[in-house]
Amino acid sequence: MAIVTFWEKPGCANNTRQKGLLAASGHTIVAKSLLTEPWQAARLRSFFGDRPVADWFNRASPRVKAGEVVPEAVSETDAIAAMLADPLLIRRPLMEVGDVRSVGFDVAAVDAWIGLSAATAPMSEACPKGDAPHPPCPDPEPAKTA
Repeated sequence: MAIVTFWEKPGCANNTRQKGLLAASGHTIVAKSLLTEPWQAARLRSFFGDRPVADWFNRASPRVKAGEVVPEAVSETDAIAAMLADPLLIRRPLMEVGDVRSVGFDVAAVDAWIGLSAATAPMSEACPKGDAPHPPCPDPEPAKTA
């Protein structure tokens, strides 16, 4: 089975379910915060492959939902700059196995890539809270320093 580095928004219910699906399939998950990772433009860009720029965005981001950021109208350079400034704009999860990287959690694609247990329930990438107004997932606890 694979060792999956999994960048998430800590506290996100959907990311928690996705990690559970990976673990139930026998994979080892190394969870990291998408929000506190010291991203560099080239490294972040490497997760998106040949996907259209609009597919790089987290559609549940408050700025996208409010219309402040329109993913279909953003250039590649501007998208990366915006995501470096506001990591909530990044579609999640970001995953890495070896030197292969991906964005989002399409069950069929993840299954084809690293394998998922046939006994797992179907899962959507969309926020389970839906589009209705709701409180955001809690902010992660601040990192403790030694």
